[in-house]
Amino acid sequence: MARAPANENLDLSRLAPLTWIAIPFALVTVLAAFGGGAAALRLSRDLTTAIALTGGVVVAVALFHVLPEAIEILDSPRRVGMLVGAGFVGFFLAERLLVLHHRDAPEEARAHSHVGALGAGALAIHTFIDGLGIGIAFTLDNATGVLVFLAVVAHDFADGLNAVAFVLHQGGTRRRAITWLAIVATAPLLGAIVGATLDISEESLGELLALYAGFFLFMGATDLLPHAHEHPSAKRVAVTAAGFGAIFLVSLLATH
Repeated sequence: MARAPANENLDLSRLAPLTWIAIPFALVTVLAAFGGGAAALRLSRDLTTAIALTGGVVVAVALFHVLPEAIEILDSPRRVGMLVGAGFVGFFLAERLLVLHHRDAPEEARAHSHVGALGAGALAIHTFIDGLGIGIAFTLDNATGVLVFLAVVAHDFADGLNAVAFVLHQGGTRRRAITWLAIVATAPLLGAIVGATLDISEESLGELLALYAGFFLFMGATDLLPHAHEHPSAKRVAVTAAGFGAIFLVSLLATH
């Protein structure tokens, strides 16, 4: 794939039709977040299996497409590795500072009277960043945009689920939970609009992709997969491997 020099800004007039494709994809992530919230409200028995699938998808997108794209753009594996690490640690610290961890023991969670609203608000920030990633990824090419979308839609399903769980766990009403779910679900659409309008150089795009690789690895490997496999089963192992393998195959096809 031919690329523009890293120090030149991308020609947005040429890429406008490409980047604005991100908006309908972001609308799908809105539906995914609402779906996760609806599943939490109904207390579906198979939520853990769904999260097992999303964990495999998110990690695979980071490893097989976002990370290679960042290395190709920046042409510096060491620099990319440092940015991935910064993204991983940065989101870890942000999560800890915001008391955002749905697997905390109930007595620990209740020690923070604000954790329900704070947790849901932090998830809204996360989903906004997710949408921003979709908009930015489509700036590069359709294949990257679609694969980032797949990771985001999987992640946002879990975020919708968690937003409802945070509020209800702290004694909030179903109405309040639904209000926060609406905020969390619409945030990625706003993020995609912002991402599609950014005027950034290709070098900056590579740096952002590396940071997103760290973010996806953090969400998949430390949040989604541990939660899904806390009580492992053959079914959950299979769907995680299936999600991982499916993205690997899609990434192979996207490079040809």
